[in-house]
Amino acid sequence: MKKIHLILLLVGLALLLALPHFFKNYGIYLLTYWLIFVIATMGLNLTVGYAGQKSLGHAAFFGIGAYTVAILVKAGVSFWIGLPLGALICFFTGLVLGFPALRVQTIYLAFATLGFNTAVWLVMRNEEWLTGGTFGINGITRPELLGLSLSGNLAYYHFVLAVAVLLGLLLWGLLRSPWGKAFTALRDNPIRAESLGVDVRSYTLLSFAIGAAYAGIAGGLFASLVEFIEPAPFTVASSIMMYLMVVVGGPGYFFGPVLGAAVGVLLPEWLRFAQAWYLAIFGVSVVVLMAWLPDGLLSIPDRIRAKRQSRQASAARSAAAQAAAPSSTGVQP
Repeated sequence: MKKIHLILLLVGLALLLALPHFFKNYGIYLLTYWLIFVIATMGLNLTVGYAGQKSLGHAAFFGIGAYTVAILVKAGVSFWIGLPLGALICFFTGLVLGFPALRVQTIYLAFATLGFNTAVWLVMRNEEWLTGGTFGINGITRPELLGLSLSGNLAYYHFVLAVAVLLGLLLWGLLRSPWGKAFTALRDNPIRAESLGVDVRSYTLLSFAIGAAYAGIAGGLFASLVEFIEPAPFTVASSIMMYLMVVVGGPGYFFGPVLGAAVGVLLPEWLRFAQAWYLAIFGVSVVVLMAWLPDGLLSIPDRIRAKRQSRQASAARSAAAQAAAPSSTGVQP
């Protein structure tokens, strides 16, 4: 199975490298947009899917990363300084946001993070001296890499793809390390995890901080992609959409964000043939999907495997019962 997974992964990467060459500029832009949300939801999947925390403030970190890059680039600072700085600011902000998770859980934590998102959005909207307010910040130039300009859509797509792969590998290594096992233990049973020596406080804070850093990087890439930002993409509605992407793809599944972001970013575009009805069709599709697959799209193989094992166990019990029947009903001489 591991070889099959590796082959599928390599085929997927080959397709991602080849497909943009057959698309026009808008198609390449849309694929880049999707990859950016894959990066953002990777971080949210760590917080929600692996560590089991409820966060509705992810778009705030996305916005912090975007505005950090935009403000610094407009001030003449290199993109290569702005991007890691935005991630670092989000990391430490995520640490601070993680403190409510030490005292409140479930829906109360979701409300706390929602309030944080609202507060950050109000700063973006009202502090015109810093963010430009509703007028936003324009003229955000794309960077150069080793003397090569990334201003073209295809070049920038390949750059974002490389960043997504690199961050995916880092997250894969993290989840396969003792840290990843600690995050999963924290999600499944915090009390048992603490009894086994897991520092629940530290891992809870780290889940928010690392997830926020991923969102900050995605936000910086987003700012350079669109070359203009204003507060609208960073509302609570955007946080809910990101949460939906994680849930639809499959929380706690490594490739969940890939499918979830496709549903949240690409599916609405594919449904535009329905014109005024496409949002209604999208909403109904998501509701049906959640009713049928509450654990997300990537839970389908596990469900099939569970049903097969259930049938095999049932058949084994029936065979055992039939084998025992003659001896139990036999007549003694």
